[in-house]
Amino acid sequence: MLKTFAKTCLVATATMIFSGCQIHQTIVQKEQLPTVKGQQTNNTSSANLSTNHLQQTNNEVQVTKEYLKIANDQEKFVTKQYTLEGTINSLATQMMRNQKLATNKPVIITSFVRLDQFKKTTEFGRIVSESLINELSNKGFNIIEFRGQLAVSVDDKGEYFITRKVRQMKGKTPNTYVVVGTYSRQYKKVILNARVIDNITGRIITSARSTYHHGRANDCMMFSDCKPARTVQIVKEH
Repeated sequence: MLKTFAKTCLVATATMIFSGCQIHQTIVQKEQLPTVKGQQTNNTSSANLSTNHLQQTNNEVQVTKEYLKIANDQEKFVTKQYTLEGTINSLATQMMRNQKLATNKPVIITSFVRLDQFKKTTEFGRIVSESLINELSNKGFNIIEFRGQLAVSVDDKGEYFITRKVRQMKGKTPNTYVVVGTYSRQYKKVILNARVIDNITGRIITSARSTYHHGRANDCMMFSDCKPARTVQIVKEH
């Protein structure tokens, strides 16, 4: 009898303990469940933000790559030239394509000068400016020849209208654009920069750049500054 009662108590006690553990486990799981869902939501948001950032960065990289490709194409097909004619045409075309440049406004073109000396030019600089007159005029620009005299002068050798003598020129020019340019001699190439300036405001309307790759290690013939040939003095032998 006593043994039976003891067994019954032990079974009841074990049942209560087991039931209590199950209830506690269920409560703990219910308490932790919202926290787990919250963590999943936060993780999902972080993943979305990271994906969006990566996508945005990738888009910026792709756009930059396209700009670099255009820059390479421009250097290869536009700004890098191997003839002087191509270089001048490149400058004129670049200036023409800028929509801010009104073709009906008078334009005067000045001689290209050395980059390090704005008051010094050469035959090369004069050739570039004279050729630009032709190129821009043929492209529809209203080119003004400001070097025209007040009258045509005549002598036995010919007739003349343009001059570089200021006293023989007109005293004023109309409201115009002015084309100015510089050149810089580098090894086997010449870098030319041109810009169109509003002579009233000084604002740069458009600009252009081109590199003439002539391939000559010594370009003194182009700029008429070759050193004189070495001479040997001849003396009478004593």
